[in-house]
Amino acid sequence: MALSIAARIASTRSIASTARVLNASLLQNSRCFATVSEAHKPAVGVPLVVPQRILMGPGPSNSHPECLAAMALPQLGHMHPPFLKIMDDISEYLRYLCQTNSKYTMAVSGSGHAAMEAAVANILEPGEKVLVGNNGIWGSRVCELAERFGGEVINLQKEAGSTYSLEELKTAIETHKPQVMFLCQGESSAGTMQQIEGVGDICKANDCLLIVDTVCTLGGVPVLVDEWGIDVLYSGAQKALSCPPGASPFVMSERAMEKLQTRKTKVASYNFDMKLIGEYWGWFGARSYHHTGPISNFYALRQALQVTCDEGLEPLWARHQAMYERLWAGLTDIGLEPFVEDPASRLPCVNCIKVPEGVDWAAVCKYAMDTYNLEIAGGLGPSAGKVWRIGVMGYNAKPWNVDLTVAAFKGGLEAQGWKKP
Repeated sequence: MALSIAARIASTRSIASTARVLNASLLQNSRCFATVSEAHKPAVGVPLVVPQRILMGPGPSNSHPECLAAMALPQLGHMHPPFLKIMDDISEYLRYLCQTNSKYTMAVSGSGHAAMEAAVANILEPGEKVLVGNNGIWGSRVCELAERFGGEVINLQKEAGSTYSLEELKTAIETHKPQVMFLCQGESSAGTMQQIEGVGDICKANDCLLIVDTVCTLGGVPVLVDEWGIDVLYSGAQKALSCPPGASPFVMSERAMEKLQTRKTKVASYNFDMKLIGEYWGWFGARSYHHTGPISNFYALRQALQVTCDEGLEPLWARHQAMYERLWAGLTDIGLEPFVEDPASRLPCVNCIKVPEGVDWAAVCKYAMDTYNLEIAGGLGPSAGKVWRIGVMGYNAKPWNVDLTVAAFKGGLEAQGWKKP
């Protein structure tokens, strides 16, 4: 029977009175409470303030509303059947998006950096050679990681803004005879897109496994895992997939799995050991606990993959290409030039624009943010101070965002008195 209002008030007062008595009793017992300092106690009820921004930098991009809505859904247990079904959905969507029949698809619990580390940790054994295509910051990071895991690093260094020919890679592989080859499909620090087609065949002929970074390319340009012979692929959620970071796509081939299963040493990272994580994802049959997956991030990634796959791969790639061309038509019209000289090596997803002589690049970024709440980013690593970087990815790859970005450049340059040569 429902309580009357008076009864509810009386009940509430009784609970409060009991709480006061209990608190007084506990405070008298020094074994229960130490002296509490209030020096760093934050103010009560301070609201969370998050400004609305148009993120046209190299990532993260703005999240799709369906992904944000998915993160607000109720929590499930990380071993509950409905949650395992969501994990299965992620695996299946990735098979389509990555164009693979491999059963070894999943999402690493962590950002793209976590997935990068997982790739190196599982495939490279101490003392083995790894040939690293290093034409930007991500190749440098893989060199660092591989060294930490005991690999013999062969740093195939190349100037930022350039890519590798098949002949260069073939010569390097046949000369150094590495067990592992690393390439970054989309080097976002320099705006280059590396050709992957054909590299897998060279690696396979030389008993070498191919790792490919697709953090800023998956969902924006073609990625064909089986056709190209990619053995380990990793990506990120926050770029062309327009999902909050925290769960990162990861794929292994049968060749990569065979290498993992026949390792002479344990994977040095327990957190990223795919023998163990694979059991959580059901790769080997029955599931078992490894860690608590980032539940809300998996919800969001599942939804991002659905939205992406629903569009269809060819329309998806065509939309990104069209927005890339629209961006450069606008930038060229105001007199700006690409950092990457070879058109075939330019990355559609993250564009690097030369900073003209005498222009304060940071002031242009500030103008865009102050005027339009729009992010334009500067360079990173080898391109720092030399370029601006513009992302045309996922939910943001739309005409009005591209046009606004061009307008921000035009206004920011005019504010400095710069004119088209």
